[in-house]
Amino acid sequence: MNAKTQGLFFLVSLSLLCNAHGKSSDTADSLVLGCGWESSSSDADGRKWEPDAKFITGGNSASVRAQFQDPSLVSDTPYMTARIFTSKATYKFPVKPNGRYFLRLHFYPALYGSNNAEEAYFSVVANDLTLLKNFSASLTCKALTQAYIIREYSLAPSTLDSLTLTFEPSVGFAFVNGIELIPMPDMFDTVTMIGFSDQTVDAKTSNMQTMYRLNVGGQYVSPNNDSAGLTRTWYDDLPYTYGAQSGVTNQVEKNVTIDYKDMPASVAPMDIYSTVRSMGNDKAINQNYNLTWVFQQIDPNYMYLVRLHFCDFYYTKPNQIVFNIYINNQTAQSEADVIAWSGGQGVPTYKDFVVYVVDGKGDEELWLALHPAIETKPEFYDAQLNGVEIFKLDMKKSLAGPNPKPSDLYLKDEEEQKTFDDDKTSNANVIGGAAGGAAAFGAVAAICIAVYQRKKRVTGTESHTSSWLPIYGSHTSASKSTISGKSNASSHLSSAAQGRCRRFTFAEMKHATKNFDESNVIGVGGFGKVYKGMVDAGTKVAIKRSNPSSEQGVHEFQTEIEMLSELRHKHLVSLIGFCDEDNEMCLVYDYMARGTLREHLYKGNKTNLSWKRRLEICIGAAKGLHYLHTGAKWTIIHRDVKTTNILLDEHWDAKVSDFGLSKTGPEMSAGHVSTVVKGSFGYLDPEYFRRQQLTEKSDVYSFGVVLFEILCARPALNPSLPKEQVSLADWALHCQKKGVLEDIVDPHLKGKINQESMKKFADTAEKCLADHGLDRPTLNDILWNLELCLQLQENMDNGGSSTHSRRGETNHNEANARNQNTATHNSNRSLGSESDVDVNDLNTGEVFSQIVNPKGR
Repeated sequence: MNAKTQGLFFLVSLSLLCNAHGKSSDTADSLVLGCGWESSSSDADGRKWEPDAKFITGGNSASVRAQFQDPSLVSDTPYMTARIFTSKATYKFPVKPNGRYFLRLHFYPALYGSNNAEEAYFSVVANDLTLLKNFSASLTCKALTQAYIIREYSLAPSTLDSLTLTFEPSVGFAFVNGIELIPMPDMFDTVTMIGFSDQTVDAKTSNMQTMYRLNVGGQYVSPNNDSAGLTRTWYDDLPYTYGAQSGVTNQVEKNVTIDYKDMPASVAPMDIYSTVRSMGNDKAINQNYNLTWVFQQIDPNYMYLVRLHFCDFYYTKPNQIVFNIYINNQTAQSEADVIAWSGGQGVPTYKDFVVYVVDGKGDEELWLALHPAIETKPEFYDAQLNGVEIFKLDMKKSLAGPNPKPSDLYLKDEEEQKTFDDDKTSNANVIGGAAGGAAAFGAVAAICIAVYQRKKRVTGTESHTSSWLPIYGSHTSASKSTISGKSNASSHLSSAAQGRCRRFTFAEMKHATKNFDESNVIGVGGFGKVYKGMVDAGTKVAIKRSNPSSEQGVHEFQTEIEMLSELRHKHLVSLIGFCDEDNEMCLVYDYMARGTLREHLYKGNKTNLSWKRRLEICIGAAKGLHYLHTGAKWTIIHRDVKTTNILLDEHWDAKVSDFGLSKTGPEMSAGHVSTVVKGSFGYLDPEYFRRQQLTEKSDVYSFGVVLFEILCARPALNPSLPKEQVSLADWALHCQKKGVLEDIVDPHLKGKINQESMKKFADTAEKCLADHGLDRPTLNDILWNLELCLQLQENMDNGGSSTHSRRGETNHNEANARNQNTATHNSNRSLGSESDVDVNDLNTGEVFSQIVNPKGR
């Protein structure tokens, strides 16, 4: 378990998007500087970065452009140009005396001319405060498998009217790509030290480094949604929960309003106080466990300020829930009562604690635990938390910590790939560069690390891609009439496709969505928003509207209609019709009332899916994919199978959606399609990645990841975990081989799942993840196994045993179940008969979909 890596990843990710989504450029007296840029430049989100040259007061510096742009850099600004310092140099920024500031430093370690960032070790000092010492951005990025990093500091008020920021090389040179200096309100005060009730720390005058910032019980909150334009990023707390019992999450009641009262809204955005993680309502269970979070990468011999955010929007009076707060096994607060603190329901409050972390024998950690204060005899035995922030306080005018080390697994994989790299062609370099490096280990990781090494040899620079990002495909430019200004997207549709789809007027689209009211938005795809609508006085639909200002999407619009108009299956999302009028393009689909499968696994939804329901969903999705592979004239490969592309209707029936990357055509008669690699990391078939040859077994690999995702209720990629656990496919296979898979199964399933059902399910998922496509089962075989899993579970639900059976009994039961499922197995071989029509002359291009994916691709 690599504790330093996990903590460091969060530290880097904490402000990963701050430069892209913030409002800080609009804040009075803020500075947003692109280092080395000669003129103003805007990033991908339209935020303007100013040149830095006028603020440099000494030293030898040069402006140099990077030789390689990592795919995770969505914009040149500010990362593709750096300010290089070959000797001690300083910036001098004007600041308001007695004001507190956020300082963010951006680093992209690359090859800048003859300056290789691998050789750069340097220190950074703000006035007399050491921020970084002997710092290597290259080592840090390697350890985190990141392309670039951001460090965020909160600088204490000073009587000075300027901030001097000094860069001094230790070895080689120093560099920086971007600097942000953002005024922030003074939101700190005197805090008592845990374990020393007679000692306090004046946080108001302390300098700090942001370590963690979590929305407890909720989801990611982007800088755009932060309060007071401070552009902070708040992350999901689930990766940091400890133990089998992670409590339950809830959202604010509809009849409750979050009222800040006298507390400044700048303390935290409303989203933080609108969600909560609590212990649950089982008194017996709650008495026997702590609601616990563990934070790693904690430098010893420093003090840490822990800020806990609370807002009780469920209970209404004191002593309904009272709990104790423990930090590093010390009592930080006894008899915590949120209602008593805040004064009422829906009123936010927060508490600050300072803890000193002493030097231990290894990687240090910070533990936070909550437990009901049973001695006070509260009405309910429970505890709750809405948000947490952790800041490192400066000691002896320093916040600098050691450089991290890449994990042993990373170094081992890197070494093993050296021979592999030498055998690859230059074409693999191009494809690898497009796909990026990796944080996902195992088969995909080995390939991605090889890509990193190849790019290093070819371009002379590192590439540490944020590998949980998807691979983006190109989009065809829109075709518009130069006379009328209207799109002519539908003019190239076949008459058969137009005949099979209903054509809506734009007036009907506006009426169905109440003039595209924002309250009806249920998702945002790559090309526009998806609205809930109603047509024909009662039929619920999902309407995807292309962005009118976009010059993209016509080709995808056409091919989506061509393909989906011919595909009809119970387990595929159906296309009802389209609108192509007044420069507007809309696609109308079945409305899926329960959204994506992922929402019901680990994205804050209150639903805890039973094992039987999960199996039924798996079977439905497998039938949809089986139809694509075998039910049409030509094989159709989905190419983007994942839990966000499996939608659920009001009856919990699963339907496969998002055919944006699908491929089909007569060339599949050769057994594969040679094509540029596209898909989503975490689900991507490593054999497809290596050979660039797409087969239906690529979908099988992705579906295997989905199966483990359903079993374990965790994302396919979770970069905040230790490196060996980042990739679910790799970690699940490791646990499966070690015989400890039950340790990572969704806690909600424990004690409720038939062991033989789970064993058969895990074996099926494992086979789907075989390295070679020929060794993977077909969707037909997968369906048979899943239906056997379902029958085994139903047998238990109807009075059977959930314990492990003896080997002889297992084989006997499996044989009986297999015989009873023969009819089902045979019927699965002809699932294509469920189609209304055959697929003929389908376009082989990309298709325009993403029904409910809130982020798009």
